[in-house]
Amino acid sequence: MTPESRAALEAGLGHRFARADYLAVALTHRSFGVDTPNNEKLEFLGDAVLALAMSDLLMARFPEASEGELSKIRASLVNADVLARKARELDVGSALRFGKGEEKSGGREKVSILASGYEALLGAVYADAGYEAARAMVENHFAADIEEHLTVGLRDYKTRLQEVTQRLFREAPVYTLVEESGPDHAKRFASEIALGGRCYGRGVGHSKKAAEQAAAREALAALEREHADRL
Repeated sequence: MTPESRAALEAGLGHRFARADYLAVALTHRSFGVDTPNNEKLEFLGDAVLALAMSDLLMARFPEASEGELSKIRASLVNADVLARKARELDVGSALRFGKGEEKSGGREKVSILASGYEALLGAVYADAGYEAARAMVENHFAADIEEHLTVGLRDYKTRLQEVTQRLFREAPVYTLVEESGPDHAKRFASEIALGGRCYGRGVGHSKKAAEQAAAREALAALEREHADRL
């Protein structure tokens, strides 16, 4: 690995390794050689760290969700296809070290190998700098995905709000996009919900849909407090 490619990978991870050997091992497939440490143990570690960090992030983002709902969201985010995509975004495939056989069989593009490589890198970050550094990596890489999954495994807050407002007021909520900021690859949207001219909720997200779902969730909470006897 060249100094330039290492710097690019570390920038993508959001972590600069104090111990370069952790990074080297994380990028070494078992086919590379029996006498060279490979990334299987770091993958095992990274798998556990990912589960913890993702659970931590989801509980903070969805404090009212049940264990079952949180499990569904985590399962939709932490799977081989998603992790392989994250690895491709980091160009992990070109940095992995293989034996000749795995190299010829297209190992650099295999979903299972890329996903394992991502988990190994997360395990390496944890081994090098501890949980907070690993959690920061997961949050950075999955923040947009979490926002997009506001309705996966959870109630569709917009649909639920529509039902509640029809029952209470015989009218539909009005959604207004009040803010759009950030570069194209990291847009941030803010949406507000009004009923009878009064703002009942405001939400932000990395898409208009996510912002509206967040606003609907806040509006539902406000209405449930004000009209608990009618809901």
